[in-house]
Amino acid sequence: MAGNARAQETIFALREQIAKLEGRPLPALAAAEQADLAQDPENHASRLDQPRLLLGVDAVDNALEGGLPLDGMTEIRTTLTADTGPATGFALALASQLKKQEDADAPILWMGDVVSTQEGGAPYPPGLKQFGLNPQDILYASPRKLEDALWLAETALVSGALSATIFEIRGNPKHFGLTESRRLALRAKTAGRPLFLLRHVAAEEASSASFRLLVEPAPAAGRRLPDGSVLGGSIGHPVFRLTLEKSRNPAPLSFLLEWNPHDRQFSLGPDTDRDTGEAFTHGNSPTHPGTRLSASADRQDRPKTLGSVVAFEQAS
Repeated sequence: MAGNARAQETIFALREQIAKLEGRPLPALAAAEQADLAQDPENHASRLDQPRLLLGVDAVDNALEGGLPLDGMTEIRTTLTADTGPATGFALALASQLKKQEDADAPILWMGDVVSTQEGGAPYPPGLKQFGLNPQDILYASPRKLEDALWLAETALVSGALSATIFEIRGNPKHFGLTESRRLALRAKTAGRPLFLLRHVAAEEASSASFRLLVEPAPAAGRRLPDGSVLGGSIGHPVFRLTLEKSRNPAPLSFLLEWNPHDRQFSLGPDTDRDTGEAFTHGNSPTHPGTRLSASADRQDRPKTLGSVVAFEQAS
């Protein structure tokens, strides 16, 4: 079983690397995976029977083939340091959904490498209540070396004493590549426990994660009054823009999810197609854009889009 999972992850990673080198779009990989599933329907049926974490939104859960795996690794990625907060909030929301769905009393391990801890700090204990979590529900660890963090993550998964493990890492360190990613995924599969890999300011690279989600902040809608009207000038619940970068879907999908801290559940955010759940793209300009402000001279540069020439680029 483990050998078959390892072979599947290796094949997918190789396809992803070849697509980058040839300049082909990553959605072509998902199409190839769907073709493989058509030839092996029994494998597809067994995958649907795996335990899943439901987000509670049909459009998103369907795109995730029933939800995030409870016996695998899910990667949550950001591209900017400013997006650390939204990614952390989304990970905590997943932890809240997990505890509610599984009715688990076991704690959650939040582990970050030294760099990510120095940049973003640890979750604010009083703020955990916004996600239905208590400070006693979270165990924190900050190993000094990445090798120690990898060992601790594997040990935590194998122990089976935790509801979930959240591994926070920054960038694309050379000592965390496909081999280490595959080993963590296999440990999560064997232990039947979820691992959320929270990667800040990281580029796309081959990974053994079942899904990879790009998390960005999105504008919040106004606060709704009891009669259903919107209070002008107010700020409502936080909204996450999720882009499903790695999955078996034929193309990346983008969703806007609103987190309700009172009901502690997700719902489709504003500017969302209510039929498909897909969010409108960044390319849609507002009707009245107004005066554009000049860009700051020393702001953080956004990463360039993937081009047609990626040869000799370091994978990790």
